[in-house]
Amino acid sequence: MKVVKKYSHLNGEEFLLVHHKGLYREILEVINSVDAHKFKTKISKEKGRKEGQSLWNPVEINADFKKLFYKKGWEERRRDFYVSTDPKIVQMLEPMTFEEQKKYMTSTNEEKLYSFNQTDFVKNKVAVEVQLGKYFAVTYDLFVKHLSFFNGGFIDIGIEIVPMKSMQQNMSSGPPWFEKEVHNVLRHGRGVPPVPLLILGVSP
Repeated sequence: MKVVKKYSHLNGEEFLLVHHKGLYREILEVINSVDAHKFKTKISKEKGRKEGQSLWNPVEINADFKKLFYKKGWEERRRDFYVSTDPKIVQMLEPMTFEEQKKYMTSTNEEKLYSFNQTDFVKNKVAVEVQLGKYFAVTYDLFVKHLSFFNGGFIDIGIEIVPMKSMQQNMSSGPPWFEKEVHNVLRHGRGVPPVPLLILGVSP
């Protein structure tokens, strides 16, 4: 596969080139190593498509990305946290470690409810998500997951790998596409979400 287009949010790509040039090279090497043509194996049964049409299989492509990233030492990362509906408490909790949050919540009358976020690939505070499945997952990654890990000090930048529209048209209904996801970020203004990001649009 290859990177067709890029969108750098809050100088995300510039940050990589200055501070993590080697990791950026690894990410591009992984993308270039995925032979998507091997994974045009899903037979369409959807209305509006030719019967028996071959589509890109996102599950198989994701598995190949996972194998290649793990081979280069990238790992999953999980962040546990307590939740609250009180804005003041949320602001208090966000910069704390999980143990500090637990101690703080024990000292309050708040119900102790907790959850977690998990990122596919993290290395040296650089996070990568490959999203070839449902479109809503990208919005969650960009506006919730990457931001949570960034605010918690776990990462310095989030990277999102999504298909170009030209690829998405030959996938099952529902996957995200680069042009729309960049539009969704731009419509919020220059500073939202407040985390450096790099969105990479890929194609076979």
